[in-house]
Amino acid sequence: MRWIIAIGCGVALVVGAVWAMQGGTQTEGLPYNDAASVARGQALYAENCASCHGAALEGEDNWRQQKASGRMPAPPHDASGHTWHHSDDTLIAITTLGTAAVVGQGYESDMPGFGESLSDRDIREVLGFIKSTWPDEIIERHNSIGG
Repeated sequence: MRWIIAIGCGVALVVGAVWAMQGGTQTEGLPYNDAASVARGQALYAENCASCHGAALEGEDNWRQQKASGRMPAPPHDASGHTWHHSDDTLIAITTLGTAAVVGQGYESDMPGFGESLSDRDIREVLGFIKSTWPDEIIERHNSIGG
């Protein structure tokens, strides 16, 4: 369990540096209140994310336990998961670059980067769709994270 916490801390520290090195600056929030963006994000999620994270954002079974490969299963993106614990910038960086690139230090993940197959807008709309499914209190907590 300690290594999961260490990885989470590593993500938080590394993502800022990686994102800054790539010239990324995020100033607007995810479009979770825009019906057209959410609808596009839902379709993109179904095409690109649901095969691992589940059609209902439920993630893989036993998502907190390592697979035999040593990698972690795909987590849920609903309110039961930890997606909402990360800032918009972190979520965008992970989705764009892939978890291994963001965490670094030899970390291995099945989560690829989608930056070459999805536009920045596409990625923001997928994340906006995910956020639109969370209860209001989770959205408020996520909004308070900043960045």
